[in-house]
This record gives sequence, structure tokens and C-alpha cells, in this order.
Amino acid sequence: MTLAEVSNDNKTARRYSTQILRRKTRTVYVGDIPIGSDHPVRVQSMINEDTIDIEASTNAIRRLHEIGCEIVRLTVPSLSHAKAVGEIKKRLKETYQKVPLVADVHHNGMRIALEVANHVDKVRINPGLFVFETPDPNRTEFSKDEIHAIKDKIIKNFAPIVNTLKAQNKALRIGVNHGSLAERMLFSYGDTPLGMVESAMEFVRICDSLDFHNIVISMKASRPPVMLAAYRMMADVMDKEGFNYPLHLGVTEAGDGDYGRIKSTVGIGTLLTEGIGDTIRVSLTEAPEKEIPVAYSILQTVGLRKTMVEYISCPSCGRTLFNLEEVVAKVREATQHLTGLDIAIMGCIVNGPGEMADADYGYVGKGKGTISLYRGRDEIRKVPEEEGVKALVDLIKEDGKWVDP
Repeated sequence: MTLAEVSNDNKTARRYSTQILRRKTRTVYVGDIPIGSDHPVRVQSMINEDTIDIEASTNAIRRLHEIGCEIVRLTVPSLSHAKAVGEIKKRLKETYQKVPLVADVHHNGMRIALEVANHVDKVRINPGLFVFETPDPNRTEFSKDEIHAIKDKIIKNFAPIVNTLKAQNKALRIGVNHGSLAERMLFSYGDTPLGMVESAMEFVRICDSLDFHNIVISMKASRPPVMLAAYRMMADVMDKEGFNYPLHLGVTEAGDGDYGRIKSTVGIGTLLTEGIGDTIRVSLTEAPEKEIPVAYSILQTVGLRKTMVEYISCPSCGRTLFNLEEVVAKVREATQHLTGLDIAIMGCIVNGPGEMADADYGYVGKGKGTISLYRGRDEIRKVPEEEGVKALVDLIKEDGKWVDP
């Protein structure tokens, strides 16, 4: 099967392409940041500070924004918190600059959402917690009348928020969490990706009935297989029903350390390679600032954003003609402030020139004590090993691609 043969099937074409073909989505603005398939995949995070603490929250938002976080979320559990967001927004404007802000609103949040919508660029609601459904351990089913009553209550509470956001041309995130599905969804669909999709689609259809389309959707779970299934299913259902809303990707409660980073990369990275996803958040049990480098590394790895030097290096073997780990560290130290370059460091000529063919520059062991420098596929010069890193920097300077740190 060729791409030409599957060109009429966008999902199949995305699967077989060697380039990432993003699912076509509409543009939704969060402040002055556009989200959608015509724009770069955006990086988000969330502060840990209590929103009531205006100074601490303002400083936390600024720290994130300064290291590349494009959209910042904060929690808004009460009206007092909602009003504090107004002061945070004012403080940012006076002492720093405008930062796109998202308010996280959960339980019975109509009044809170209506207040905070005046101060933020996007409101996030959780469908599973939006209207409280009293858990009943003895319940075996929901009657049709009960389901209708709950839906009527959802519309009654949700419509004013939608209309407020619509009037102010602001955005909404319908943020489904696997661990907080509404009880009636659990009864109808179980603790499944299908239940997550149905939960989101209920709110999508209400928005559509109100002619509101500034929507971003998330389908987060703490286990990548569940998260992957939910996002894929959500994309398919929306495409089938004619909705092209952007998707915000994340593995929620991923944990910390290497494992948290691996979980996030497996979930987020896999979907991005399939063309699914327009904005991401890496959720680590660490300082939020630690999330941003991971997010950009994922995006660079899959080829969607270029924000740093891409280093290509072999794993080393008996043919390696120098201390590869040491040299990689030296090359990285000398060049890591640059952006947009691919630099390959290869231990020998057996695989080096071929494996690094797509790199801008190559540093290859040519013989005992000798380094060959490449520009693309072309060997430029040989230098003694002790001069290799300096010679590489000089070559980059010759090409006009060097900037001082």
C-alpha cells in the first residue's frame, strides 16, 4: 500500500507517512496564543501555589513563562480564588507582561467559572465533576427520568458559562479525567475510554447547540494505554461527527523521575507521531519548571518543534576510537546554547557517515588520534583529536550559524 493509495483516508495516511501529518483542527486562541494544526504544538504547565497567594502565584507564573511555558494554568476552587486571579493578571501586566492564563474549575463550578472568566483566557471544566451526582452504593441503574434531570441540570449550569466565554471570545477546555467519570457514565459504559469519550461528547454537543466553538479537549489518564485509546477514539468520533476541535495531550499523575518522564513520553509522543495533538502538558510530581524541558524534548524528538541542538551519537563499541561519552559532553558544553542544528558525534567510520547523513555537522573518529569533520555528507577536514571540538566550533562559525552564549 502506498500513500497515494490511501490519500483519501487521512487517518491511514497519517499512520503510514514518514512525516508527521497532523490531524486537521480549527484554530482556538488562548490569549494571543493560537492552538490548532496550523500552528506549533503548544507547551503548557500548571503552578503549584495556592491562587489566593497573589505574589507567590504571580512569581510562579512568571518563572514558567520565562523558560518557555506558553500557557499557564492555576486552580480556582472558590470565588475568593477566582477574584484573586484578577489581581494576579493585573500584577503580571504591571511587573512583567501578559501571560495566557487558564482557570481550573471543578465541583459545581458555575458561579466560580462565571467570575473567573472575566480574568483568564480559558476556563477548564471537568465533565465528571461539573454537576455533583450523589454516589449510591446500592444503585443498580439510572432511570431515564434521572438521566434527563441530570442533563437538564448540566445544560442549566453550563450554558451561562458558554455564553459568557462566547461573548468575551475566550476559550473552554473540556477536560475529562479517567479517574473522575460521572457515576451515570460509569454505569452506562464502565471505567473505559468509551465512557471518557461519551463524557466529553455530551459537553461538546451542548457547546455546538449554543454555537460555541472555541473548544480544546483533553482525555487524560494515568496509564498510557488508557490515555492512548481515549484520545484515538475521541479523534475518530469527532471526525465522524464533523467536529475539528484541538486536543490537549497529557498523561495525568505520571509521577516523578525517569519513570514519570518515560510514561509521559510514551503517551504524548505516540499520539504526536500519529498526528494527534495540538498542545501538551507533561505532569510530573516535581517543580513545574521541570516539566518544560521534557515537553520540548518530546516535541523535538518527534520533529514538531526545534528549540535546541539535536545530538546524534552512537552507543560506542570496540571500534570506537576515542572516549565517546567524554567527547559528547564536550561538544554539548560548547554548543548547547545554539538552536536548530543537528550535530552527530560518531565513534568510527563504519556506520558514522551513513547514520549521520541527515545531520548538519559530523564529528567522526577517522583513525587513531584523528577526527574527521563533516558538513552534511561532505568531509571538510581532518584534525588531531585534541583540536576536534574547537575545529567543530570554527566550522559552525565559518558557516555563519554560530551565536555567542
